[in-house]
Amino acid sequence: MKIRRILATAVAATVTTPALLLSVTPAFADDKPTAQTQHKPSIAELEKAAATAKAAYDDAVEAENAAKAALNAVLSDTSPLAVAAKAAEAVAAEAATAKIVADQAVLDAQAAVDALPETATEEEKTAAATKLTEAKADAEAADKAKAAADAEAVEALDARDDERVAAARKLDQAQKATKAALADKNAADEALAKAKEEGGEDGEDGEACVPEAELTTVVTGLPSTVVAGTKVNFNLRVTNGTDKTMDEVLPFAYVHATDRSGLNNIDDLVHLQWSSASSSKWKTVDNEHYMDAISPLKAGAHADIKMRLTVDASAPAGNGVTFVAGDYFNDNGTCGGNPDLEGYEFLIAAAGSKPGKVDDAKPSTTEPNTSDLKAQSGASARPVSGSLAATGSSSATSQLALASGAAVAIGGGAVFLARRRRAGSHA
Repeated sequence: MKIRRILATAVAATVTTPALLLSVTPAFADDKPTAQTQHKPSIAELEKAAATAKAAYDDAVEAENAAKAALNAVLSDTSPLAVAAKAAEAVAAEAATAKIVADQAVLDAQAAVDALPETATEEEKTAAATKLTEAKADAEAADKAKAAADAEAVEALDARDDERVAAARKLDQAQKATKAALADKNAADEALAKAKEEGGEDGEDGEACVPEAELTTVVTGLPSTVVAGTKVNFNLRVTNGTDKTMDEVLPFAYVHATDRSGLNNIDDLVHLQWSSASSSKWKTVDNEHYMDAISPLKAGAHADIKMRLTVDASAPAGNGVTFVAGDYFNDNGTCGGNPDLEGYEFLIAAAGSKPGKVDDAKPSTTEPNTSDLKAQSGASARPVSGSLAATGSSSATSQLALASGAAVAIGGGAVFLARRRRAGSHA
């Protein structure tokens, strides 16, 4: 998962409704991991399952295409059974015509017998009778030939239709198989994506994401005083100080601000945007406080991200802090991030102020006041330095409590800033 998601949520909750943290039960601060009742697949296992599901889906699509081609072939007038059926129908039609002719010959012969005059000779009577007998015999033979031709035509048509029905049934089955395979593929992909996004604390072998101090995030150019109603640009540099490539690095940024008292949250009046070296378009930092991934970030390499902080003109004089960090995720399922959230403190001067030349904001890492959390929750809690990966706990409830501990520190940071900077605040 994005390692700091619970943390960011807890931060937001803390600075808006601090009482929320007071309701944390002892269970939420329990150091012991929740008992696992079933095996949780690793990223590698889910990737294998997704690959298998995709292969099955590809096979199903291929089988469906083959079934479509087979149906089209048997529906064609040139298919062997279609040709045979057409020929049988032609023979049956000829037999039917021959029977009509034979039946008419019987009628004509009978009429000739009936038309003999009383004066007809025996030879004439015999000739007429013979012709009638022969006509009846021909008609009987034509009737049998027609019946046989009709039977053959019906058999040929049935064979053709049976083949078409069978091909249509196979296509229907193939389509259903493709639909089922697609559902399986989507489920496998969703499980993998969910595991990477929300279950990413498990590495390739089910190990927790690890803190990585050599993945650093440094802010430069952020003024220590920002006047309400202005925008300031600064730089965020993400550096992979390790000797291994990180396949995907997600930069994290979060800005929090209060009025002078440090008690009133004015986060909705401060805004963070970013743009990359490849695009000059400004984008708003998303609601999970992440920017687009850097893929990959090679060993010893760094990436610079242009940042912009905007303070609304309606913002009162107060204090702010911009937190930055970074998480990494590798294709093999391993993951981790900075062990600390680094905060860059700045003053907010009232609109129209002229602070003159000011220094850049200086970093300070946040350390949670776990004694306060312990007193509030009625149970012990471990220190947290930003990244939830550092806890090593597989319990979501423990993670929430730890994130809340960090949030207490961050929320309390506004009060700390107010005390520290009050004397230098601009009116």
